[in-house]
Amino acid sequence: MKPGSGGPTGPPAQGRTAVPATAALLVLMSALCLLSLLIGTGSSSPARAWDYLVGHGSARADPRLRLAVVDVRLPRTLAAVMVGVCLGAAGCLLQAATRNPLAETGLLGVNSGAAFAVVVGLTFFDASSPTALLVWALFGGMAASAVVLLLAAGGRAAGSPLRLVLAGSALGATFHGMTSYVLLGTRSTFDVYRYWTIGSLAGVSTFELVPLLPLVAVGLLVALGCARPLSALGLGDDSARSLGHHPGRVRLVVAGAVSLLAGCAVAVAGPIAFLGLLAPYAARAVVGASMGGQLVLSALIAADVMIVADILARVVIRPWEAPVSVLLAFVGGPLLIWIARSSRLSTAGAA
Repeated sequence: MKPGSGGPTGPPAQGRTAVPATAALLVLMSALCLLSLLIGTGSSSPARAWDYLVGHGSARADPRLRLAVVDVRLPRTLAAVMVGVCLGAAGCLLQAATRNPLAETGLLGVNSGAAFAVVVGLTFFDASSPTALLVWALFGGMAASAVVLLLAAGGRAAGSPLRLVLAGSALGATFHGMTSYVLLGTRSTFDVYRYWTIGSLAGVSTFELVPLLPLVAVGLLVALGCARPLSALGLGDDSARSLGHHPGRVRLVVAGAVSLLAGCAVAVAGPIAFLGLLAPYAARAVVGASMGGQLVLSALIAADVMIVADILARVVIRPWEAPVSVLLAFVGGPLLIWIARSSRLSTAGAA
């Protein structure tokens, strides 16, 4: 076989794996969504929930069962899918744009900006309802990201990975300090904030999710549109320029899409760590350097993992509920250590 002709294990073969992998992940997501509707923290059994889903008369006539399946579990399942897709796609975009295998969505100040806005809303505007917290978190995350983009867009090094990282880190530290200062004198705010910041899907309603869907759709469309320019950036900035792309502008557009996706995810579930960091690794292991395949698989993998984590959160300490972010941290921490110690995976992540 001639060099460069592409063998069974080369890029073409890796690219062909994207379609069956996507189909398998979609089938897995469907099964997990069904499982999520059947399992809860309440007293209703999975068999009764199944009877309700298939339309048995006695089950459909049970108002408590309808409340559990339709008003509690269904919104949580939809929220898990949305949050996972957002964080998976955002993490994949950010790692590709910065060529940093450890980049995650908090890098642009989304989490710290959302946290500060939630504290301000709680302290000064009595924004204690779930819907109000969602609006404040979304506004804060998007505003923080906008400031980072403005800081990174000026000068000769506009849109460079280093400038994006430095601006996000500096602004994140500033917001963290301001959040701590406001919390010092308000115990009631701290109690609500502590619950929000642990990361959970409990109490999410369909009414809160629907207004975010257009924002998520825009973010995903922009992400898919950036796949080809990001593939060019993977060859280096000089090669990307020779192919007609502007690296600085591409990174700024990517940062905007990441801010939109991560802002929606944080608004719904609070800060969720590790998911946007680890899902792109799994996607790269399947499809290699195909940027479009990485985006799709990273989003689906993160969504599947998020659903599993939410299901486990309902049962590990039943009748109480564990925070989703804690379960993800238990898994993500050891995996991150393993990735850091694996030279093969570290090299793949940096590619």
